Amino acid sequence: MGTTRLRWHRMMAAPAALFLLLSAGAVNALGASGPAPYALIFGTVWNQAGRPVYGVHVKLRRAGEKKFRWEAWSDHRGEFGIRVPAARADYVLIPDLKHAPDQPLPETRIHIEGDERIDIGVHLERE
Repeated sequence: MGTTRLRWHRMMAAPAALFLLLSAGAVNALGASGPAPYALIFGTVWNQAGRPVYGVHVKLRRAGEKKFRWEAWSDHRGEFGIRVPAARADYVLIPDLKHAPDQPLPETRIHIEGDERIDIGVHLERE
């Protein structure tokens, strides 16, 4: 009975030690450094009455580009978050709403310097 218990402890000790080392960041099995740095664009969508709006699709692109590369949806508190590369850049954020073709979508311009968090508020003129 003693050797069975000892054998079981030996089998469990190696995976447990490896898990502790990997979770502590002391050893990376792939040899790569930690996660790449990023900037966070965190925003809240508000309606005309000043209340948060749920389920608004927001799209983000770099200024000067036409293609939207990032997107998110506002949650029950009207909040959304988008990770972008941590480099100096300008971005344009547009809420994707059904609108009249003759009315342009409201744009929010955002400037990123590095790995930082930018908080914005998007105020909708209509829902």
